[in-house]
Amino acid sequence: MGIALSLFAAVGYGASDFLAGVAGRRGPTALVAVTGQPVALTAAVLGLLLFPWSGPAPAALAWGAASGLGSGVGILALYRGLAIGEMTVVATLSGVLTALIPAGVGLALGNRPATVQMAGMVIAVPAVAMVSWQARDHQARGRGVREALLAGVGFALLFIALDRAGTSSGTWPLIAGQLVSLLVVAAAAVRSGGGGWRRVAPLAAGAGLLGGAGNILFLRATGLSQLALVAVISSLYPAVTVVLARFGLGERWNRLQRAGLLAAAISVVLIGI
Repeated sequence: MGIALSLFAAVGYGASDFLAGVAGRRGPTALVAVTGQPVALTAAVLGLLLFPWSGPAPAALAWGAASGLGSGVGILALYRGLAIGEMTVVATLSGVLTALIPAGVGLALGNRPATVQMAGMVIAVPAVAMVSWQARDHQARGRGVREALLAGVGFALLFIALDRAGTSSGTWPLIAGQLVSLLVVAAAAVRSGGGGWRRVAPLAAGAGLLGGAGNILFLRATGLSQLALVAVISSLYPAVTVVLARFGLGERWNRLQRAGLLAAAISVVLIGI
């Protein structure tokens, strides 16, 4: 069940990034981020009605706040990187770091996946890179690297902190995290101005809802399975974005992306065994 929830979390994250990417073509990326965060916060509050909890423990809230810092910084860095840099570099670096760092932390904390699951994890990391790979934009060469690294570290912190928060407090850690994330992106939105809100609001709200649902599913998955496995499966979200872009925007897959999608499917099967 933990692996299944991780996969659904990846779907939520990938669909959220797709909607946010489309919205980012219509208005400032910071405005897209700040519009989606209140919706994600609402989803976290509603999550209290869906999952049992014993109370908002201080340690869980602290880890939740840390997850929100990672989420806010990661979102802003990713959106900024995709806007100014080369998609190949930004999507690949951020996606691979999001998978590798939490997996490494999980193994260091004592996670011991079975041999076949380890094989799935090994396959999943290059799969993330391959599905993110697109034709080079030579005008953007070298730009967005710092943003990609920052986004990967931010999302890795999100995953690790949610795992450490645990599930005994329900979605209270997510509520704390979304409040912190909202503050982070709001500060950026103020600096960028508020023009174009109407053009981005519907898509940004959808992105916030799907991202919030992904966070809830990820949190629940960490209570049912090991962080190393949950993080790697959830980090396959770029594959979902690529699939949606293919059928929603008519974007074509290159050979490497097709191979990456196949590798991602194989990794999910191996980890789920």
